[in-house]
Amino acid sequence: MAEVQSFPDEGYRFIRGVAPYSAGVAAEEGFRIERVRLDSPVSIEEGFRRIKVHLASIGRPPAAFCACELRSPKPFTEDGFAQFNRGYVSTLESWGIVRAGVNPVARSNVCPELDPPAVPVFHAFSYTVPGERGGFVVAGSGEAPEGKANYRDHIVRLNDVSPAGLREKAAWVLGEQERRLRALGFGWGDVTATQLYTVHAVFPWIGEELAARGAIRGGLTWHLTRPPVVGIDFEMDCRGVSTERVL
Repeated sequence: MAEVQSFPDEGYRFIRGVAPYSAGVAAEEGFRIERVRLDSPVSIEEGFRRIKVHLASIGRPPAAFCACELRSPKPFTEDGFAQFNRGYVSTLESWGIVRAGVNPVARSNVCPELDPPAVPVFHAFSYTVPGERGGFVVAGSGEAPEGKANYRDHIVRLNDVSPAGLREKAAWVLGEQERRLRALGFGWGDVTATQLYTVHAVFPWIGEELAARGAIRGGLTWHLTRPPVVGIDFEMDCRGVSTERVL
């Protein structure tokens, strides 16, 4: 069963994940989660600076930052992904968010097929504010379990992008999204946005998979992107938030 821990200082709970990110976050009572998409993506360093400035402007501390969506130039090797994550996490440590090696911040990180950025960038971020309506963000998951010694040895239908292979990958990812939703106390009926990340042909059957689970309430946003690690072909995330804006 997924381990859910509270981050009481800033009003949310999280599913404990791997070192670079949690598997999802949800607002605690008396708080809500807001999401901001950046009008133009900015480098990781500049993104962290803008997030800190934005939070200060609304009277929130850096530790209110609870989730983000990144874009990278191309899929990483596993060693390259580990190196990138070390740099990313170091900022969260300096902000006092990562404590004793536990990272509560949820994350998605994918690689655009068209016009990729020259360096990893921020696409969107989420944070808590006092209020009602709660909300949650489920982190991105590809067709491989996290927390193993590597990804490659555990990828569902490795290198199989046939319709049958992709559908099995999708079923595994949808199952993982459902497990995370349940752990946070939600279901597909609470989702306001579902995002799909792949460059492969998954239509129309992906709609059938979503409809069968009651997961199409908020529609589906498809991003022509690849997951962040070489060998993974299909990724999804979802959220349920009442306030979204472009900054």
